[in-house]
Amino acid sequence: MKRKITLKDIAKELDVSISTVSKSLKNNPEIGEDTRQKVQAFAKLYNYKPNNIAVSLLNQRTKHIALIIPEITHDFFTTVLKGVEEVAHQRGYNVLVCVSNESFEKEVLSMEMFAQGGIVDGFIISLSKETQLKDDYKHLVEVENQGMPLVMIDRVTDKVISDKVIVDDMRGAYTAVSHLVEKGCRRIALITTQDHISVGYLRKEGYKKALADHDLAVADALIVTVDHVDEAEDKIRQLVTNETFDAVLGVNEIFAVIAMKLLQEAGKRIPDEVAIIGFSDGKLLKYATPSITAVDQHGVEIGKAAAGMLIERLESDVTEENFRTTVITTSLVERDSTNLN
Repeated sequence: MKRKITLKDIAKELDVSISTVSKSLKNNPEIGEDTRQKVQAFAKLYNYKPNNIAVSLLNQRTKHIALIIPEITHDFFTTVLKGVEEVAHQRGYNVLVCVSNESFEKEVLSMEMFAQGGIVDGFIISLSKETQLKDDYKHLVEVENQGMPLVMIDRVTDKVISDKVIVDDMRGAYTAVSHLVEKGCRRIALITTQDHISVGYLRKEGYKKALADHDLAVADALIVTVDHVDEAEDKIRQLVTNETFDAVLGVNEIFAVIAMKLLQEAGKRIPDEVAIIGFSDGKLLKYATPSITAVDQHGVEIGKAAAGMLIERLESDVTEENFRTTVITTSLVERDSTNLN
């Protein structure tokens, strides 16, 4: 039985673009006779059948790209959107935004809707918590197999080969903890997410490495793992009530702000008794009282890089799958919450 192949397979085997394959199968006169015959013979040999997704994609460019993000609770993803929009507008593309609300099902359904309807030309996506927990990425592979380019950002997986834009999360956490140690802190708490969320795992690893490099022990009681934001306040309250510490690193801005609120309610002075750092330099950290030191992930730059990579791939006829990973360097924005000197 002959295997089922896609336009992408034919293009790769014959070293031509997907567009050339599509036009050859339609006897488009733009393509030379020899190429058309070669493509058609190969397609016939392997019993190629047109796929509705691929046909809708290649018949015309929509000049739309989809941005799928897991949530909009944090300012980080709004800054990513700003960067994507800026580059897309400059290049003549529109951006359609979908929020998965951390749901695997909604993420899958959104991609299917955009792809099957021929609504967009390609995707930029940050994976939902459920997708990473399930470790199921078939929906991403499917759109790539139909010739639709995909760029993953922030929350990514190595199990899907694609262009990626990531932050040096481990280094960002390492720098934050090192800053706290340099300020004299010795018992540093961490408020983080489950390990299946890639950024949470990497930030925890950076936290642990920084402690080890400064000859400080990792105290499991000072590591609080939050599954859902709704339970964050209760879990952080338990930390504040039951443990003694002189600094906190929150892996996002919500965790950092909740920690400061509960510490202040407990009569702790920030930063004199407890210093605080949060990830993502959003408005919550900037305008809190006192203002909170932040690990800036440079969301705008992430968005710009992702949009540029996606549009470059959309407008290129190169068939080589030379996928790239761009790493955005974080920076520490020092504010009042760590002003101990």
